[in-house]
Amino acid sequence: MEKVPVLFLIDVLYTAYGGAEGVLRKMVLHLPPDRYRCSIATFSTRSSLVAVDEYPCPVHLFPIRRMYDWEAFLAGLRLARLVKSEGIQILHTFFPASDLLGGIVGNLSGCPIVISSRRDTGSQRSAAERLAYRCLGRRLFDQVHAVSDCVRKGHIRQDRLDPNKVVTVHNGVDLREIDAAPKTVNLSGLVLSRTQNIVCVANLRPIKNIEMLLRTAAIVRQQAPLARFLIVGSAFDQEYSDQVGKLAQALDVNRTVTFTGPSSEVVSILKACDIFFLPSRSEGLSNAILEAMACRLPCVVTAVGGNPELVHEGSNGYLVPLDDAEVAAARILELLRCPDTAKQMGDAGRRIVQSRFSVETMIRNLTGLYEGLLAGSGRTIRAEQYDQPLHSEEVLRD
Repeated sequence: MEKVPVLFLIDVLYTAYGGAEGVLRKMVLHLPPDRYRCSIATFSTRSSLVAVDEYPCPVHLFPIRRMYDWEAFLAGLRLARLVKSEGIQILHTFFPASDLLGGIVGNLSGCPIVISSRRDTGSQRSAAERLAYRCLGRRLFDQVHAVSDCVRKGHIRQDRLDPNKVVTVHNGVDLREIDAAPKTVNLSGLVLSRTQNIVCVANLRPIKNIEMLLRTAAIVRQQAPLARFLIVGSAFDQEYSDQVGKLAQALDVNRTVTFTGPSSEVVSILKACDIFFLPSRSEGLSNAILEAMACRLPCVVTAVGGNPELVHEGSNGYLVPLDDAEVAAARILELLRCPDTAKQMGDAGRRIVQSRFSVETMIRNLTGLYEGLLAGSGRTIRAEQYDQPLHSEEVLRD
């Protein structure tokens, strides 16, 4: 049978392992190669930072700096030529520029199926983006894939979408990659002692609420002076990073908290730590939490966004109120004092990932939805070879 050409369109592609880019990499790696022919396009503006070699498929670059100018129009024309020349049957978009510009181009180019992937709650959209989504969202997409039930409900409400066209497709973890990562790590001479290491994997941005982590660390160190907090991530927002640095100094936690910067050994760092802590103000469905669970870490996270879909209170971790450093510190101290409880929670988290959030589950749901749309558009499929289409309710239960 002829392969189905799928084009993934994403705003930026500066990494292959974190966030949406990491999920996209798993999709192109694990979609059945005898059924789908994948390619990627991106609007990244700095080609030197695009992680082309990390993806096992062609990557096309259409750089734009602003959505509403001549450069974006030309990029749209080039994208349209690619859609037509490659005979793209599924255009799957990620993030606002790709959703809006890609959605319009896909429809005008006659692409049979256009799908939007919603990775967050939409809280950081500009006013223009909110208006565009509300006016065009119902018309541009044949289906919307939400990364969590929380994100699904939010976008149905704010974009006035047909609930029957919005389904939840959770992120998946590649457990073989996780298990293959070494347990030792050399982090710029930093030695992790395997006793009281609390790790947060997050880029330094206001939405990740590093201030709460610093205040939590200041409380924890009073009763657990050997505890060390690690923050693994890039300083994308320099102004915010400077504010965080000043707060760390004011709270006198510079010896308690280590900013490691970005690392290609995130899984190994997780394996060398004892507790995962994420104090975010908002989350769609955190890959960092999923990876921590896969590494058998108990998780202490804020009760925001999709976090409660991953962390079950008292089972594989704790949900804490946003900006409540005292409650977060109490939960972390409880886990530090009760290693048996921490281990039981870590094991429970691993089982949750195995049963509901593996990459195999994600791909099975994704291909089921693809095949359902292809069948509806008149494409023929071999039901004996590929999974039957999933109904929205089945995806939500997964």
